[in-house]
Amino acid sequence: MYKQYNRSTSSGKPASHYANGGGHRAGGQNGQRSSFRGRSNNQSRPASRGNSRGRFNGGSTIPSSRFVCKADPIIKSAPYVPQNKFADFAINNVIKANVIKKGYVTPTPIQDVAIPYVLSGRDVVGVANTGTGKTAAFLIPLLDKILKNPREKVLVIVPTRELALQINQELMEFRGDLRIFSVCSVGGMSISNQIYGLRRAHNFVIGTPGRLRDLVDRKVIHLAEFRTIVLDEADRMLDMGFVADMRFIMAGMAPNRQTLLFSATITGELDKLIKEFLTNPEKISVKTGETARNVEQDIIRVPQGSDKIEHLSNLLSKKEFSKVLIFGRTKHGVEKLCQILVRQGFKAESIHGDKNQNRRQSALKAFRENHSQILVATDVAARGLDIPNVSHVINFEVPATYEDYVHRIGRTGRGDQVGTALTFVN
Repeated sequence: MYKQYNRSTSSGKPASHYANGGGHRAGGQNGQRSSFRGRSNNQSRPASRGNSRGRFNGGSTIPSSRFVCKADPIIKSAPYVPQNKFADFAINNVIKANVIKKGYVTPTPIQDVAIPYVLSGRDVVGVANTGTGKTAAFLIPLLDKILKNPREKVLVIVPTRELALQINQELMEFRGDLRIFSVCSVGGMSISNQIYGLRRAHNFVIGTPGRLRDLVDRKVIHLAEFRTIVLDEADRMLDMGFVADMRFIMAGMAPNRQTLLFSATITGELDKLIKEFLTNPEKISVKTGETARNVEQDIIRVPQGSDKIEHLSNLLSKKEFSKVLIFGRTKHGVEKLCQILVRQGFKAESIHGDKNQNRRQSALKAFRENHSQILVATDVAARGLDIPNVSHVINFEVPATYEDYVHRIGRTGRGDQVGTALTFVN
């Protein structure tokens, strides 16, 4: 059983149609779950034929009513009362100072509950909504673990390159001037540079499953040296087909390791892996419902034969659409849409699997730092990325699964902010 640290779920109240003068109303049903299984975020999905009921762009079978829900902002709810402050945790004073320097004073629920268990050496399964501070929940206590035993090594596995790079950046900020070193091992970047880093002293290796397995096969990474492993966004790694790589890596590690698994959802398949990989784990759930309560969700109905991009351009021209993340289904479609928006005069960037890592990071940096108004992306940008002040998420194409939808819209309405998510349907 999971120890629950839950707050109330989404209100499920109906919301008015966002475009074309309003008038349409549909009830949100956030308590339901889709049984549709997802595929890799870079894998093309077959297009649907016709407009059968409940089937939109690309073959999704999610009812449109599930994309409509009034925001019930977290700021209106009773605030979470943590048991600890960061200053109270039994961690090194230098790490505490670095954490406080980053502006962390009061832990989020997942940090408050998980950090003491990680410090105690327990295996942990942490289930929490996207954007709730899962990264700090494992990095802070593991940095302390390294300081207590500098010969310890930690392996962090994540589904996407962007998330690996983001975690590595957070690690460097938390460590400050401490001599704790990390290597980020992801595809799309020079493997020779990563091999060079791995041959030098290091305590953390953060990477994606495919590149990590490649480095193990090259005998550059020796799995038996790692006594701690973190599986972050584990549900997404399963969806992307990395289960064989995960099993390969886990099989090579020391049996008396500490294993930490963090996820936004627990499926039947993931539960089997938890039983396989973890030993008597502390199971923690701090989910607040399937979708963020402070995200206003609505649909944009596109009449048959009308110009979908014209509808999008009209929205993007409005002042309130100040920082917009647009999701498409395929790499080609995302790049084509971005180019059209640029020709129309919008400051837009794109991110997808066909771009090399430097260009992907450049696009993310421009969007994060407000040099571009729009980021058009595949689901590679739907998980784990912390991009501040995204005003709107637009699903230009409906995702394949409701879980993908939840993670897409989790890029807005983060913290105590209210965001808006709009989904185009025929």
